[in-house]
Amino acid sequence: MFRKIDSFLLNWKNEEQRKVLLLRGARQVGKTYSIRQLGKSFKYFIEINFEQSSEACLFFSGDLDINKITERLSLYAGKPVIPGETLLFLDEIQACPNVLRALRFFYEQQPALHVAAAGSLLEFALKEIPSYGVGRIQSLFMYPMTFEEYLYAAQLERFIPVIKKAAPDNPVDDIFHNQLLEQLRIFMILGGMPEIVKTYLETRNLVKCQLLLDNLTTSYYDDFAKYKARAPVQKIREVFNSIVRQTGRKFKYSNIGQGKAIFYKEALDLLVNAGLAYKIFHTSANGLPLMGQINEKKFKVLLLDTGLYQRLLGFDISSYMVSDYRQIINKGNLAELFAGLMLLHNQTPFLKPQLFYWHREAKSSNAEVDYIISKDNKIIPIEVKSGEKGQMQSMHLFLKEKQNRTGIRTSHENFTKIDDEIQTVPLYAIGRLMGNQT
Repeated sequence: MFRKIDSFLLNWKNEEQRKVLLLRGARQVGKTYSIRQLGKSFKYFIEINFEQSSEACLFFSGDLDINKITERLSLYAGKPVIPGETLLFLDEIQACPNVLRALRFFYEQQPALHVAAAGSLLEFALKEIPSYGVGRIQSLFMYPMTFEEYLYAAQLERFIPVIKKAAPDNPVDDIFHNQLLEQLRIFMILGGMPEIVKTYLETRNLVKCQLLLDNLTTSYYDDFAKYKARAPVQKIREVFNSIVRQTGRKFKYSNIGQGKAIFYKEALDLLVNAGLAYKIFHTSANGLPLMGQINEKKFKVLLLDTGLYQRLLGFDISSYMVSDYRQIINKGNLAELFAGLMLLHNQTPFLKPQLFYWHREAKSSNAEVDYIISKDNKIIPIEVKSGEKGQMQSMHLFLKEKQNRTGIRTSHENFTKIDDEIQTVPLYAIGRLMGNQT
């Protein structure tokens, strides 16, 4: 299954002065699969999963002599460790903190050896190991599949050049536009978790995919027990469910439950660090960088996947299987969530993604722009519309106040120009604004 991160992994393999690779992301987004695919390009591939093979942690006790460690790993796996010919993959390393500590020494003591590591909940472990490998470890961040990756997986990559060539003065042909909207409807229901997408493409059974999404949700709930030293499990669960209910508006701890805000704050931070949610901060957007003008007390929160979102929200999937695509695309805040995730997941994998929104709260002039991005040293406001109507008052107010010339409206509409300042980009093409496209 094609993933855009594969090209970054291949580039890492071919670099002469490569660092140890650390692949980071939430559970079940495809990290292990992508490394295994890379492993096929090596003569030898050794994979050690420290959750499944906890005894292998013993090799990393003591003085962390890499020569001794690689010798033992070779015997343990029954394969040679040869620089340039072997890919050593250390998976689920959060289960063995000494492995994380040892990564820097692979770079220092055996720089020619290809070493890749991955795991879930790594952010927690990294915070406990100051300077774990600054300058010696290359992090890559991985997320659920984007709509573009879904098109590749569905063998519909022929539509990608069509999307890339389109513009307000060159919209997509109506027949192709409607076909893309139908695929968008399916993708919004499925979400971007690779197992779910693969199952659908093999079976075309949406009901089965919904059951798999329920199982995935349960596995995330089970993971919350691993955070209990940092926050009560019940509080984490309450916050997780509240993220779904508060999608599309400013997140308020007071809307979660009766607990103290400090406990909910800790629980939310844990979910963000685990990659299950993203904070979208308010920015004044008076200039660049946008991050330098945020208000940390004002933010929205997005769940990492539309498939999980619609299951947690309780959408009746059976009614959408035979409905017009507009009914699922325009349902609730699903369109806004999808647009935000595509703007996040299409960013460079070398840095944690950032996304912002703008909100003016005033009695006489209340206005909000759903998302704010920077592109080519310009600030671009983006509004998500669930239908063809909308006055775009907030957008015009923002453009006037900030003296911007360009705004983006995204919906199920085709490429078009609304006026001299605002153009429409279809939801299925919104990710291309971030530039990390094939």
